[in-house]
Amino acid sequence: MKSKITGGSTTLLFTAKVLNKHDIKYYQCSETGFIQTEEPYWLEEAYSSAITKLDIGLVSRNEGLREIVIPILNHYFDPNAQFLDYAGGYGIFTRQMRDKGFNFYHTDIHCKNLFAEYFEQSDLPADSTFEAITAFEVFEHLPDPVGTFKIMTSYSDTIILSTVLQPATPLKSVDDWWYFIPETGQHVALFTAKALEHIGNQFGYNFYTDGHGVHLFTKKKLTGNPFQKKRDPFLIRKMRKMVRKYDLTQNPERETLLQKDWTVIKNKLK
Repeated sequence: MKSKITGGSTTLLFTAKVLNKHDIKYYQCSETGFIQTEEPYWLEEAYSSAITKLDIGLVSRNEGLREIVIPILNHYFDPNAQFLDYAGGYGIFTRQMRDKGFNFYHTDIHCKNLFAEYFEQSDLPADSTFEAITAFEVFEHLPDPVGTFKIMTSYSDTIILSTVLQPATPLKSVDDWWYFIPETGQHVALFTAKALEHIGNQFGYNFYTDGHGVHLFTKKKLTGNPFQKKRDPFLIRKMRKMVRKYDLTQNPERETLLQKDWTVIKNKLK
């Protein structure tokens, strides 16, 4: 089987039971360490519910990601611009970011938008672009990660995503790492930093990572790794000017869009 990252060779790692019924082969890219399943013919069954019952960390994860994303947008990009949460699930992150004053929109073809209705990508002009795209807990679900990344590059020169990187120790079965989650059948692509960087290089994006689960691709050349504030001289200068401790992660505080959005939705319902 060819690697879905490089097109090169893979080796068979192991076979595991997915959805408690399908015996599925897992392969590893010889060049990047990326792990992929065989072609995932079971996905329609796996997505009978877009959000699985095991994803009980959905709300807290979005809260944590918000606190990571806000300072990055404030310090490196235009916080007054337009943003998109790609494959945004129930719309929780879009709603949270709009509540903090960031003009986020939502899109997800598989999941109903419950929390950010009326702030869909489809509500915007078809040729709209975005200062940055977020895509959280998306890439491990993709049968074609490079193809999806290419689509996303048509919307923005900056992509912030989350997917947990493989541990350093060799993986000999799905029992060696919780993130395989074979019970749900949805995780079909498991990444290393090298694999993500390889994708970014194909499209001319610089790659930055926190080394664990959050990653940034951008055509901008940043002054340092935005996930390592103490090593970034730009952020150090900014931090010295901040008075309140909380501003270390969320400065400046932006005016919420909550009241304005309430008015927009109220008018649409008339």
